[in-house]
Amino acid sequence: MKHCLIRCMLLIAIVLALPAILSAQEHKTMPIGAPAPDFKLKGVDDKTYTLQSFKDAKVLAVVFICNHCPTSQAYEERIKKMTADYRAKGVAFVAISPNDPSSLRLDELGYSDVGDSFADMKHRAGERKFNFPYLYDGETEIASRQYGPVATPHIFIFDKDRKLRYNGRIDDTEDPAKPVGVADAVNALDALLNNKEVPVAVTKTFGCSIKWAEKRDWIQKAAVTWAKEPVSLNTIDAEGITKLVKNGSGKLRLINLWATWCVPCVQEFPELVTINHMYRDRGLEFVTISADATSRQENALKFLQNKQASGKNYIYTGDDKYKMIEAVDPKWDGALPYTMLVDPDGKIIYAKQGIIDPEALKKIIFDVPMMGRIYKD
Repeated sequence: MKHCLIRCMLLIAIVLALPAILSAQEHKTMPIGAPAPDFKLKGVDDKTYTLQSFKDAKVLAVVFICNHCPTSQAYEERIKKMTADYRAKGVAFVAISPNDPSSLRLDELGYSDVGDSFADMKHRAGERKFNFPYLYDGETEIASRQYGPVATPHIFIFDKDRKLRYNGRIDDTEDPAKPVGVADAVNALDALLNNKEVPVAVTKTFGCSIKWAEKRDWIQKAAVTWAKEPVSLNTIDAEGITKLVKNGSGKLRLINLWATWCVPCVQEFPELVTINHMYRDRGLEFVTISADATSRQENALKFLQNKQASGKNYIYTGDDKYKMIEAVDPKWDGALPYTMLVDPDGKIIYAKQGIIDPEALKKIIFDVPMMGRIYKD
C-alpha cells in the first residue's frame, strides 16, 4: 500500500511537470547540420510562402524578428541592406514573426507604436519598406517551434542543400549608430558563397524573448496587478488645471477631460487606459479631469476604479465651467471629451475634441523624441 502511494505521488509529480518539460523540448534551437524545416506561412503581401518558394536560392537566411522589440527594430535596416546586397549573389532572406500577440503584455508595447498582430506586421513592413517577405507564425507557431529561436532577432542560415550552417546573432553591435565589430551573419554568407566553412557556426543572441502562446497567462497576471493598484479622485480648481497644463513634470502628460454622463467619454476611456499601461514606464503620465458635478464625485470614482485608472485623477470643483475650459485650452470649444498631449515644457503637441483615434495617438506619442525607438537609424 505504501509503495503504491509513493508510485502514485511520483506519477502525479511527473504529470504536473510534463508541460514544462515539453515546453523546453519544443523550444530547443535546431542544431548545426539539421535540414531546414518546411513551413507554410502567410506573408504581409497576402501570399503564402513555403520552403519551396526559395528553392532557387544558393543560400537561404531565415531571420526571426517582430514589431515591438527595440532590438529587432534596431536591425531592420541592416536586414534590408543584407537582402539588397546579397540578392544578386543568390541569397534569399525571409523574416518570420514567431510571437503570439495574445502573449504580449501592454507594458511590453511601450517601445513601439504597433503590436505583433498580422495587421500590425503589414503596417510595419509598409512603413519601413521591407524588401524581404515578412511572414506571420503567431497563430500556430509550428515553424517557430521547429527552428527554435530564443530571441528577436535570431538568424538561421542554410546552404544550397538547406542544411543549417549558422545560427545566432546578426552581428555584435545592437546600436546601429555604432560601428559593427564582428559581422557574424555576413561572414557566414560570404563563407558559404565561396564554398568555405563558416568561421563561427553558432553565436549567442541578444534581444526580446519569444512570446510563445503559453505565456498568455502573463496577460492575466498583469491584469490582476493593475486591478490592485489604488485609484483615487482628488479635487482641482481652474488654477490647478492651469498648472497641470504647464506641466514641468519632466514627463509627457496625457490629459483627458471627461464625465460619467458623456457617452463618447465612456466609450473612449478604456483606450486611454491601455495607452497609459503601454507607455507609462517610459515617461508618460496620464491625468484625467472629470467635469461631473461634485455631487457625483462618488460615481466618478467608481467609474475610474472600474476602468483601473490608477493615474492622477481630478474632479473640477469650480462653479464656472467656462473658467475650466479657458484653463485647459482657450482653443477648446468646451464639448466633451477633450484630450491633450503636453510635452515636459508645456507645449501642447496634440489636442482632440471628440473621440480619439487610438492608433493615431499612439503614433504621435511614439514620435515624441523622449519616447520613440531606443535606437535611431
